[in-house]
Amino acid sequence: MVNHKTEFPVRIAHVLGKMNGAGVEATVMNYYRHIDKTKIQFDFIVDNDSTLIPYDEIQALGGRVYIVPPYQQLFKYNQELIAIFKNNNYKIVHSHINALSVFPMKAAKKAGVPIRIAHSHSTSAPGEIKKNIVKNILRPFSRAYPTHYCSCSKGAGEWLFGKNIRHIKHLNVVNNGIEINKFLFDKHEREILRNELGLTDKFVIGHTGRLCFQKNQEFLINLLSGILNDIPNAVLLLIGNGQEQERLIKLAVALDVSEHIIFLGNKTDVHRYYNAMDVFAFPSRYEGFGVSAIEAQASGMPVILSNNVPVEACLTERCVVLSIDKGVTPWIDSIVQLKENVDRTFDMNFQDYDISVNAEALNEYYFRISRESVIII
Repeated sequence: MVNHKTEFPVRIAHVLGKMNGAGVEATVMNYYRHIDKTKIQFDFIVDNDSTLIPYDEIQALGGRVYIVPPYQQLFKYNQELIAIFKNNNYKIVHSHINALSVFPMKAAKKAGVPIRIAHSHSTSAPGEIKKNIVKNILRPFSRAYPTHYCSCSKGAGEWLFGKNIRHIKHLNVVNNGIEINKFLFDKHEREILRNELGLTDKFVIGHTGRLCFQKNQEFLINLLSGILNDIPNAVLLLIGNGQEQERLIKLAVALDVSEHIIFLGNKTDVHRYYNAMDVFAFPSRYEGFGVSAIEAQASGMPVILSNNVPVEACLTERCVVLSIDKGVTPWIDSIVQLKENVDRTFDMNFQDYDISVNAEALNEYYFRISRESVIII
């Protein structure tokens, strides 16, 4: 039993894998901006093939960035992680790379890090055979090296760590918080954006997310093809980059709907673009949580989620959950009905996903476990 005397700020190593400006790394950065940095500091360990690392912001906030090889170069990856952990004498390492956290958790244990947090941000990957093989090989070892467990939803935690995780070890569900006020509907901003994008007389179906198999944008393009019979002025607005973009463009051309789709790419001010949308569609094949759904609901618009998105993400009466297995017709019917409800001003309670509230809770979590006595095995 080792007792640790805490010195503030507690510096925590966050293992993120690739930083590409979206998803998990965006969530961690959002927490970093709002955490009490007099008590807690973040360092970031990221892969050398990352495409968007906010060096200037991290350094301005007092953090540090360490570049390592991707896990595929396993020996070198482990050696560099161990060296970083030892050289900085970290007391806490927090890994966000789901089933792959086995590797940094093992390295942290070997380096003598007393508090090792594994964080699940995802679930299974139906249809992605290679990913599932890796995940299923590593999942049995997910509890071998961590001392603490976090997840973005109960389902994501139970998927990686097992359904009895709540009884064996405490699972800390960390909500994917957002700046609620930033996402509230702004009529003036809507007019500006719709003018800029040529959408003044259009019905806009919106979506934000990486252009990838998981997010299932091909479903939206097929949906658009069908809905134009009922809503001829429909436009699909896609925010995000990804490896599927070229294939999605070809699909749009094949279905003769390319003139009704706008690919906006990544946006650092994504909150502004929710104002331009009329309905938000999120047909994910799998999802650890789905923070975009919370953002869209905070903007007051109707939202349709696939039933693969955790139920925790459906917060308002304007949120509809549908299966993607039954095809696009139920989605089209729902959007046609939702089209008549254009009021974006109604009372909402999003306190559970307010980043200021969530950052304070995470701050207290770190503060508490940094004082724990941990048995190093």
